[in-house]
Amino acid sequence: MTPKGGVVAAELLTRARRIRLLVSDVDGCWTDGRIWIDADGRQQVAFHVHDGLGVQRLRAAGVEVCLISGRDNPAVAARARALGLTEVFLGIDDKAGCVQQVLERLGLEAQQVAAFGDDLPDLELFAAAALRCAPANAVAAVNKAADLVTSRRGGHGALRELCDWLLNVQGVPSQ
Repeated sequence: MTPKGGVVAAELLTRARRIRLLVSDVDGCWTDGRIWIDADGRQQVAFHVHDGLGVQRLRAAGVEVCLISGRDNPAVAARARALGLTEVFLGIDDKAGCVQQVLERLGLEAQQVAAFGDDLPDLELFAAAALRCAPANAVAAVNKAADLVTSRRGGHGALRELCDWLLNVQGVPSQ
């Protein structure tokens, strides 16, 4: 993880210790951003198995994980179900509004939110979060707005890297 934007390390760690919700885009963060579409129009994407364990460990440590994607993809819904996620919003145009609704429902504040995004629509997630994170493959504007950038690309373990970092900062022993 690489701190960005001149954020002081101590301040970054303080913010990270407060995180109770990770809101994340999917395409380009959980996947490599590519979409396979077959002749019948069915979409397929690939997920990294290490990311799934990172999400499970984060949730076990008391940090909820929320997916907010602009696309409505059944493969994403299936992956979310397999991981037991309940905060899953697909086909969302207003990501910031969605985050606010989730915060109200869960009784959380923006200072308890980390956001993980890779493209321009994800800047809305960043606006609603205290800790802004991006995978190595994020577009320049998102990379610039991020507090942290993973060394790995989306779909290649970037989510796991973020989960492990948050767990480490929050004092959860690695396995």
